[in-house]
Amino acid sequence: MNHSEAIEKAKDHFAQLLEAQLLRVDQIKAGEDWADYSSLKPIIIGVVGGDGIGPYITEQAVRVLKYVLAEEIASGKVQLRDIPGLDIESRVKVMKALPENVLAALKECHVILKGPLTTPKKGDKWPNLESANVSMRRELDLFANVRPVKVPDQGIDWIFFRENTEGEYVLGSKGFNVTDDLAVDFKVITTPGSERIVRLAFEYARNNGIKRVSAVTKANVIKATDGKFLETAKRVAAEYPDIAFDDWFVDIMAAKLVDEKRRRDFKVIVLPNLYGDILTDEAAEFQGGVGTAGSANIGKRYAMFEAIHGSAPRRAGQRPGAWRRARNHGQASMTAAAVGVKAIAFPAGGAGRCTVARNIGTPPAMAMAGDPSVMSAMAAMASATAGVPQPLLRPGADEGRADEGGAPEAAPLARPAGGKGGQAARLR
Repeated sequence: MNHSEAIEKAKDHFAQLLEAQLLRVDQIKAGEDWADYSSLKPIIIGVVGGDGIGPYITEQAVRVLKYVLAEEIASGKVQLRDIPGLDIESRVKVMKALPENVLAALKECHVILKGPLTTPKKGDKWPNLESANVSMRRELDLFANVRPVKVPDQGIDWIFFRENTEGEYVLGSKGFNVTDDLAVDFKVITTPGSERIVRLAFEYARNNGIKRVSAVTKANVIKATDGKFLETAKRVAAEYPDIAFDDWFVDIMAAKLVDEKRRRDFKVIVLPNLYGDILTDEAAEFQGGVGTAGSANIGKRYAMFEAIHGSAPRRAGQRPGAWRRARNHGQASMTAAAVGVKAIAFPAGGAGRCTVARNIGTPPAMAMAGDPSVMSAMAAMASATAGVPQPLLRPGADEGRADEGGAPEAAPLARPAGGKGGQAARLR
């Protein structure tokens, strides 16, 4: 293929991508109202076990969820539903990141609790499929990835608002090799996509008495896309004169998060997809690592809660090690996610509304409004369980022989201090 032919082929490919993205912009602009979970009965919570260590840690998260939602499940207000078919073997079998039957099942749910899924990379034993996580966020329009990090003794109390459906990831599987020597990928930033995530960050700040929002880009180099994100952030910030706004380049923000003098100043941080993925993993290290961090993925109709770490397939191949990882690390993030699911539909205090729905008299702040909030519940649970010496999953006498049929003994749960209205079950 000569250069002219390669360029013409690339033009056709690019044109198809542009058509799809322009259609998506129109869909965002058209919008839809926020789902009012308080009017739903039952609320269906779909459970995706995941790959690798996913089934181990998800099992424990579900056990916590059944505990904190015991009354709602018994009364029929909530149903738990297993969603099979997203393990890597099933995806490879049909050669799709998100099989149609699985997507249909997910759309029948209102909230999803998801274990980590394996994402193949070039050179793996698996075909190089698109990330199922990215595909799920796109198909369910889970545009806000919200990750709290809190280390009180270091003065760290951050909450990251990562745009979840744009940036490099949305077309991560649509790049192509123009010639054997030239590969091209794409980054997409839209005005309505940027506006809704930035506005969400400011609404959270206002509703929680926070006086600073920081945007992160690389707009000095990535001028068109990051420039649009920053321009949009500044425009939205002008509507919130009571909240200070500043912006940082991603490389400098990565440095300032480890600057003991400066990092205490950051509160709410809003940023595009890739930067959010990287910086939140860095931030999680301050509270014990990615295994301690929970994550909320919020859209207008659906909400998904998950651990932020991967499936660790090498651990899963060694059952005792997998249990220890689930017990000591994954437990924290997945039980945090389970408490988040609880809080999203049934906020303590009997507020009479679901915190994921539109707030009466205010713009939507989704799951982050009110007290207690989903994010504070998740952060509290992550802090409470990270490094706990007596973990939720207590090893039995046969833990060392678990791969020979022995199984760890599950430790009981205790009622939260303060009675039924507590945010999270105390673990013992």
